[in-house]
Amino acid sequence: MKKRNTLYGLLASASVLFILYALLKNYMIDPEATFFLSHKTGLKRELNLPVWLNVMYVHVAFACIAMASGLVNFSKWIFEKKRRFHRINGYVYIVSVLVVVLTSGYMAPYATGGKISSMGFNALNILWLIITITALVQIRRKRIIRHRNWMIRSYAFCFTNLLIHLITSLFHQGFGLVYATSYTIGVYGSIALLLVIPSIFIQTIGQSKDVSFPS
Repeated sequence: MKKRNTLYGLLASASVLFILYALLKNYMIDPEATFFLSHKTGLKRELNLPVWLNVMYVHVAFACIAMASGLVNFSKWIFEKKRRFHRINGYVYIVSVLVVVLTSGYMAPYATGGKISSMGFNALNILWLIITITALVQIRRKRIIRHRNWMIRSYAFCFTNLLIHLITSLFHQGFGLVYATSYTIGVYGSIALLLVIPSIFIQTIGQSKDVSFPS
């Protein structure tokens, strides 16, 4: 129980901090995405900036909603005391994921690093959607433990952007690779981590009948 309290606390802290960072950075500090767009060179498709920015705003907003709703639904108290809210909030999460995937699909052709990065983003989107749908199917079949585990795998994808930029910074600033190459490595590196880390997390919390994290 103590281990799960600690893990949920760490997850909640990371999620809240990242939501605040994403909102501040994309809506207040750099709403024109000047720094990010400065690395997009050699695009084969012309970028319609006003449209791209609006899609990005929607993308960020629903990514934050997905992260917040997913975090809330991992609460043991919510699961046990507010079952109806848990169910409705679960659908909020699924709809948010769908919007994030669709907006990411629009932005993928303009990804830093070109076609290779675009393919990586498309793979990420497909994987996230399949994993999330699998979680829904499991709960429809009353397989609560499997539902929880697939939701953990799905929720990990909320941290895609964070992982990409961490890996990009490591290779760009740490190893001196050009930014576009580092970003491409970040995209594919995040895919690997997003598939491995949740499995380790699931093994850590175990397969007990305690289907949610304590809160």
